[in-house]
Formats: sequence, C-alpha cells, structure tokens
Amino acid sequence: MKVLLIEDEPKMVQSLKKGLQENQIDVDTALEGSTGYRLASENEYAVIISDVILPEVNGIDLLRRLRGIGNRTPVILLTALGQTDDKVTGFEAGADDYLTKPFEFRELLMRIRALARRPVETYQSSPNLHFADLEMNLETKEFFRGGQKISLTPREFALMEYLLRNPGRVISKNEISERVWNLHFDTGTNVIEVYVNFLRKKIEKGFSKKLIHTQFKNGYILREEEL
Repeated sequence: MKVLLIEDEPKMVQSLKKGLQENQIDVDTALEGSTGYRLASENEYAVIISDVILPEVNGIDLLRRLRGIGNRTPVILLTALGQTDDKVTGFEAGADDYLTKPFEFRELLMRIRALARRPVETYQSSPNLHFADLEMNLETKEFFRGGQKISLTPREFALMEYLLRNPGRVISKNEISERVWNLHFDTGTNVIEVYVNFLRKKIEKGFSKKLIHTQFKNGYILREEEL
C-alpha cells in the first residue's frame, strides 16, 4: 500500500512516515499544498492524508482541485481545528475522513486501512478533465470548449492537459519544459510562448472569457476572466 502525506510540520512528517513504514506502508511526502497536489494528480495512492492549514494551497482547496479533475482517492484531513463547521467544510469539499490534532497514531492507521479496503474503482480518476467550459477526454484525446470540439496537436494537447491539472496556479516556463515535454528549459528560445499563443488562438477566439493568462516573469496561469 502506498499513501501520500501532505503536512508542513517536518517533525510530524518524520514521525508519521516512520510509523507508517514500520507498518509496511510506503509513503510519499509533501510540505506544501502545491507539491501535494502535483504528486496526487500524477501518481496513484491508496489514501491521501492532508493537513488543512498548508503553505501555498490549503488542504480544502487542494481537495477541491483533486475532486474537480476527477481524482477520487480517499482523503483524510488533519487539522488542529475541531469545530463542527470546519469538519462540514472538509466533508463538503470531498473528504472521506477527518482527524483532529492531537491524535493517536493507531487511530490514523486504523482509518487508513479502512479507507484502503474500499474497491479500487471507487477512487479511480475520471478520464475527463474540466475547467470552466473546457473539457478534455484523456482516453479519446478530444478537447472541447463550450461543447465545441477543438483540434489540438499532440504538443498543444500535452500543454493544455498540464494547465487543466493545475488550475489557479502559476506555472513557470521551466516547469512546463521539464514536466510537459521532459526537456531542459533553454532561456534563449521562445518555443513555450509560441505554443501558449497557439492554444490561446484556438480556445479563446469567439469566446467571452480569457482563460490562459501570463504572469510577467513568472509563467502562466489558467483562470477565468472576461475578454
């Protein structure tokens, strides 16, 4: 069994990881919400354990993003907040379980094992990615905006898929180069700008909202904005 632990307290990460490994559970870890989201969207886990209060992307928003892309992996939220309203927010975002700090390790272990016994199909990802009126089918390699089919080249499709998996987050050119095309980014080339412009022309022409935005000197972000 393999789990993902997203927690920003290094001592707690070390302690929980050690305990889980002693119980024959493999563990990937992340100290920030953005890293946790990337790992969760790129890998398969039996269970995800996430703190609510995290740097960059909090646990609730991370969970909403995962559910938004069809990721159904069971999620246990950890938090120092014990009020009923906080738990309701977590469950409404798609959490499967909730533990209030401090908790006993054996309680966490019991809940992990209970969630991991669910049928695999319960938490397999959907073949579709969605954002605003965009839809991408990963099985058929088809892409739509507002129900209108848009033809993308393989490289355009790969870039659009990565943007759809990371909505609301600034993605650097270096990250696009390495994570999308497995290349070392050459600062002397404008190939990424060229492909971003190709995408913009295809998905924004004739529509009222701009979706791919440039963050000067930082990269690109997928978000809704009126043209």
